[in-house]
Amino acid sequence: MNKYYLSYLSKIPGVNNIISIFEKENTELRFVGGVVRNLVLGRKSKDIDCAINIKVDEVIKILRSNNYETNDYAKKYGCISIIIEDQKFEITSLRKDLNQKGRKTEIEYTNDWKIDAKRRDFTFNALYLRSNGEIVDYFEGLKDLRDNKVKFIGEIEKSINEDFLRIFRYYRFLGIFKKPNIIKEYDTIIEKNFYKSFKNISKEMIRAEMLKMIENPYALNSFVDIKNNHQKKYWLLMTEKYFINKKYKLGLEKCLNKIEVLFN
Repeated sequence: MNKYYLSYLSKIPGVNNIISIFEKENTELRFVGGVVRNLVLGRKSKDIDCAINIKVDEVIKILRSNNYETNDYAKKYGCISIIIEDQKFEITSLRKDLNQKGRKTEIEYTNDWKIDAKRRDFTFNALYLRSNGEIVDYFEGLKDLRDNKVKFIGEIEKSINEDFLRIFRYYRFLGIFKKPNIIKEYDTIIEKNFYKSFKNISKEMIRAEMLKMIENPYALNSFVDIKNNHQKKYWLLMTEKYFINKKYKLGLEKCLNKIEVLFN
């Protein structure tokens, strides 16, 4: 399977180039998150996330010495982005998140890949792909993908309160499976904490996440009640009400209207 992953990976524009740049520096770069998840599922990815075991200033120095400009908008989080062969890459230094609350965090750099993995949201988003095609799986993310399961890393309520966007990401990833295997206690815990998300996430960010849900192959799974495929999930009803109260025209006319089509 390693040869398959490596072959697939090398066909993505810019991948061989970015691997070569850091291999020459004896620095390990791994692909992580959506590109690895989609690779396992046999699907394409737009942007590519990478993790690296050096600090962000060193990353920038290496790339600029190879005549590449970097976008440093998220440098304070150890993250930069770069375009190679018209392909966008985000490269983030291994880190530990500290004092997380809502969407805010402080960071501490680390050389430990598992510590970096532990800060991520779901088990299948903590899969790392080495440049030799080997997948490193710290939390049985491959098993959860096979089982059609969206599983939080660590304790769910703690994870949600660290980053409330994870609520919407949880519902988004239900749509990647034809028949998601729901963890029963999740809905109860999420419902208890759901209203707090409106105080911690902008309406624009919520809309962006909902538009990503629509793009999934089984989009309706994000929005319908499991027990009744014609009934909207509570979170969607609450979000509709929130957008109406906020008079958020963009959310109502260029998001919720698209979701409504799925129910017809």
